[in-house]
Amino acid sequence: MKRRNLLKYLSVLPLSGAVIGSESSFNPLMAKEPEFPAPQLANNQPKRIAAILTEYRPGSHADVIIGKYLEGFNQDQMAPYPESKIVSMFTEQIPENDMSRPLAKKYNIPIFRTVADALTMGGDSLAVDAVLLIGEHGEYRMNDKEQKQYPRFEMFLKITDVFRQYKKSVPVFNDKHLSYSWRQAKRMVEISKELKFPMLAGSTIPVSWRIPAIDTPFGKAQKYAVGISYSGLDIYGFHLLDGLQAVVERRKGGETGVKSVQCLEGDECWNFMDQNEWVKRLFDQAISHSEKRVAGNMKELVKKPSVFIVDYNDGLKAAAFLMTGLVDDFTYAVDVEGEKKPFSTLMKLQGKPHYHFGCLIKNIEIMFITGKAPYPVERTMLSSGILDFALESRILGYKKIETTELARVRYQCSPESYFFSKGWGSNGKRLD
Repeated sequence: MKRRNLLKYLSVLPLSGAVIGSESSFNPLMAKEPEFPAPQLANNQPKRIAAILTEYRPGSHADVIIGKYLEGFNQDQMAPYPESKIVSMFTEQIPENDMSRPLAKKYNIPIFRTVADALTMGGDSLAVDAVLLIGEHGEYRMNDKEQKQYPRFEMFLKITDVFRQYKKSVPVFNDKHLSYSWRQAKRMVEISKELKFPMLAGSTIPVSWRIPAIDTPFGKAQKYAVGISYSGLDIYGFHLLDGLQAVVERRKGGETGVKSVQCLEGDECWNFMDQNEWVKRLFDQAISHSEKRVAGNMKELVKKPSVFIVDYNDGLKAAAFLMTGLVDDFTYAVDVEGEKKPFSTLMKLQGKPHYHFGCLIKNIEIMFITGKAPYPVERTMLSSGILDFALESRILGYKKIETTELARVRYQCSPESYFFSKGWGSNGKRLD
């Protein structure tokens, strides 16, 4: 395409080997660094990515994901870099501290005015090999359930409209929830199946560095599970649930769906813990791995305790706690059939350069390069749905909700583990 024709589509740039923990009594699957496939190049070029974003500012998910593609995993303009390359961008909002325009100018990446133009590079065919959809951060409305209504579903429809128009599709990664709405999340997965493109979604939590670096044994029955985290019900409740789902989906029979969900807060949260032996026992086991637990009386430290109670079709019961004031990390514990001691671990996050997002990118790259998602998108679909119904329970007076649609979800993950068993050095940079 001639340069003068291309430019009319561009937005204006401003002037411009696991270690098994000794406490583990069973032999869980040993974690390995995901094997990073050799790049399959087309025309001797890396995979070309269109980045579809709500906003790109310091500390945003766009910053810590797109930034690693542009400036290396450590975001220091030094190797190592992901194999694929960002070749186009669309940003729906441009805040005062926007990073997209200066970085696009620096790295010679066009910013387009529409999602469709970003996917076609202003031409008349699909011109990219993969799509990153990062609909996190920006000024958007909050609904009555206190869910921020990010337009991930709407952006996804614009992406897939291009696929339909040109009768061609490419892999899509959707950051975090699929949608705040279960119906929208389910529809996104249905469309990916209909148009036959690989899709990956979700949180960094399931793939981050684990301490100890172990996974739940594949194919063994599970009875009870507990997860503990902090912060807001919607913004971090999803991370907590996605991490929980990553360890319980490996149970015997695979994922068979969720029959009911309930949210409790305040004294009712404490009462639930006190009245259920398994909850207190697994809570203590999980929190024993916390590196950021605050000393003191738990009930005095946590001003607004909350828990999501999840009953699965196959009898598994799970409780996911948000304990702001007590902890500042993510820990889990699961009762496994035939084992005297529960599986338990910390899913560890990191400050700048936020290497846990590098763990996520490694898995995204597996899909972009091989055309196969390393783990099922149904995991995130179910996590999104559990959260949506839990927040519905909250506004209905903490009612237990029978989740008929979630009860129909069925999927099987692979035996392989895709979390990372290596961390980062004292300088904050990755160890490999």
